[in-house]
Amino acid sequence: MKAEKILLPVIAVLLSPALFAQEQQSKTEAKKRSGWNFGPLPAISYNSDVGFQYGVLCDIYYYGDGSVYPEYLHKFNVEVSQYTKGSGVYHLFYDSKHLLGNIRTTMDISYLTDKMKDFYGYNGYMSYHNEDYGASFYKMDRKLMRFIADFQGKLTENIGWAAGLAVYGYKTGEVTLDKYEGKDNLYTLYRTNGLIEEDEAEGGTRAEVKVGLVHDTRDHEADPTRGFWSEAVMFGSLDYLRFALIHRGYLPVYKDRLTFAYRLGWQGKIAGEIPFYMLQNISTLYMRQITNEGLGGLNSIRGVLRNSVVGDGVVWGNFELRYRFLDFSFLGQEWYLALNPFLDAGRVVQYHKKELLESFYPWSSHSSIMPGDLDNHYYINSGAKEKFHFSAGIGVKAVMNRNFIISAELGKPFDKIDGKNGINIGLNYIF
Repeated sequence: MKAEKILLPVIAVLLSPALFAQEQQSKTEAKKRSGWNFGPLPAISYNSDVGFQYGVLCDIYYYGDGSVYPEYLHKFNVEVSQYTKGSGVYHLFYDSKHLLGNIRTTMDISYLTDKMKDFYGYNGYMSYHNEDYGASFYKMDRKLMRFIADFQGKLTENIGWAAGLAVYGYKTGEVTLDKYEGKDNLYTLYRTNGLIEEDEAEGGTRAEVKVGLVHDTRDHEADPTRGFWSEAVMFGSLDYLRFALIHRGYLPVYKDRLTFAYRLGWQGKIAGEIPFYMLQNISTLYMRQITNEGLGGLNSIRGVLRNSVVGDGVVWGNFELRYRFLDFSFLGQEWYLALNPFLDAGRVVQYHKKELLESFYPWSSHSSIMPGDLDNHYYINSGAKEKFHFSAGIGVKAVMNRNFIISAELGKPFDKIDGKNGINIGLNYIF
């Protein structure tokens, strides 16, 4: 399905209330909100990685007497939905700077199922990718039960501490859908040839503890127009330790109408061995999307195949212009529309099982001879070296009360190995 056939109707839907409101009122002033504000919506969206979504979701804000608006006292997000490619979402999120005095509390309880979870191997371009291997070859079945509790407090006006606990329960295996059951796939090849250890092949449970520092000077969290937000976080379990440095900047180009926004990140392994099912997790203290996985896909390198850039350590960057071009009132709420053209990049910098992956006969030699322990005709080693994966694209946003953000984005990778394009219709800026 062509990307424009999906994206253009969505843009039209987002624009239509604005055009109506513009006829009624050419300019509106922001109004303070107080009390409870509910944003129930059908969970109808599209993501080229997981298909069409259907279900229900609701953002719930409590503003109190309105003195902190556009910030809120408490926020809840609830979602129950399914995707046509087999994913399921059962999600409850909570955020508040006021629950525990001056300590910010963020919590997440989710059960996420995915009958066609992407698995493209390790180390980016080092793993061979061939679409002719079939629709289920680069897929696996995965179920995830997740609990996250993060806390942040102040050390100075703009510098704070962070601490948290996350518990992940994974169940992984071959694709179980009837039409694909029993077919060859990369997950099975990795498992039978030692690239996935047998004691982690069917998943497991990991409890992660995190500690770190945060520097935050943003003027507003959901849609900042100026300021910086940086994190230095160490996190891990009994068998591995990781460290992440993530910096985000928001530079005003023209008042609050045009902003240059960027994010630079590095995440690496300090010690131990990371189970294959934990490799894709990216550190975050505030989840703007329901998943915190990458690289590749809607959270990181938009347009690149989901979770296709995976290793012990990764770096990435996102660069975009955010142009707020139209303000209006609709259904008693204050809205604006924005465009965000973007450029994304990322790569693996610490490899996972590199020597073992390279021991298999490389596709780049164009030989049909395979190692004795691979008794099939699939290649898993591309023979190529890892390098940066690039994508570019554009998004459109409809923002209500500076907190609730409807998003549609189209990204296209520079290299065809990384996919054709990626579309996401959902909520929020990715950073």
